[in-house]
Amino acid sequence: MEGESTAVNITETPKERKGKAPLLAPPPASGGIKTIVQKAPKGGYKRGLAVFDVVLRIAGIAAALGAAIAMGSTDQTLPFFTQFFQFKAEFDDLPVFTFFVIANAITAAYLALSIPISIVCIIRPHLVGPRVLLIFLDTVMVGLTTAAAGGAASIVYLAHNGNSDANWPAICQQFNDFCQEVSGAVVASFITVVVLMFLIVLSAFSL
Repeated sequence: MEGESTAVNITETPKERKGKAPLLAPPPASGGIKTIVQKAPKGGYKRGLAVFDVVLRIAGIAAALGAAIAMGSTDQTLPFFTQFFQFKAEFDDLPVFTFFVIANAITAAYLALSIPISIVCIIRPHLVGPRVLLIFLDTVMVGLTTAAAGGAASIVYLAHNGNSDANWPAICQQFNDFCQEVSGAVVASFITVVVLMFLIVLSAFSL
């Protein structure tokens, strides 16, 4: 009886079986994995338009400031004179030319002050508020500059061609230098108008 061995069968309870669950669950099948791809924000072209906006504003400053300086420094005195008269032409002889100088100076100052707003649009191209503000202010400056350039252009036309119905003779044959400088200033002002129109279109595309 002593040499006999006794075999004891130990059965596992359901609670003990639960303790042998694997610590790491097997990975799910490849068919159940959903890949989420985040789309990059579309702001590259808006930033490029904002950079071009700054370049155009600098060009507009040069054109408007050049127009104001050219008109403001325009004067010519003819070499002949009489005892009572001296033939001289200056820009401030005509209120239209004075308004032209003031309007283009205001436009140049505005374009310089608007550059920081345009730089904000480069840093944060998705902002809408600065673009709307620039569109509004650029439109106001287009009206101001166009009025100044159009009024000055009409006077330059009369200076070159005169008006026989009103008995206004052309003076550019005598004041040739004066007319050339005034004409150049008017051309520069119209270039400023074109630049401002391009700025409005750029801001509209960036919205």
